[in-house]
Amino acid sequence: MPQVLAQSKLIECESHANLRKVLLENGIDLYNGNSRIINCRGIGTCGTCAVKVEGEVSAVNWREQTRRSLPPHSPTSNLRLACQIQVLGDVTRFWILDLRFWIYVSEAYAAQRVFFRPSGRRPVANFFNLKSKI
Repeated sequence: MPQVLAQSKLIECESHANLRKVLLENGIDLYNGNSRIINCRGIGTCGTCAVKVEGEVSAVNWREQTRRSLPPHSPTSNLRLACQIQVLGDVTRFWILDLRFWIYVSEAYAAQRVFFRPSGRRPVANFFNLKSKI
């Protein structure tokens, strides 16, 4: 039976078990902030369960590759989505990343984001600079 070492806990699971389910069933919280409530529940679309993992796990599938190609992730990074990983053997190292849910936009891009009133006339405010308008 494969074993997963996470947050100083040694967890036994079935071979081919989903890593996200194994961790959540054993009290390991993958999510932080609002992503505890707002996440894709394991279908691989939100990217909030990104982890670094070392050990015998499944290869990257098409869904994970697609999600990792979108910001803040990168297809060349060694991050994986826990919801898309099957545990094949012992997982010896495991890191949960502290990604803030949907706060991925770089400051350079954010500076260009301006919202307009429904009439389309004047800009209301820069979305990421609201405190200067309050």
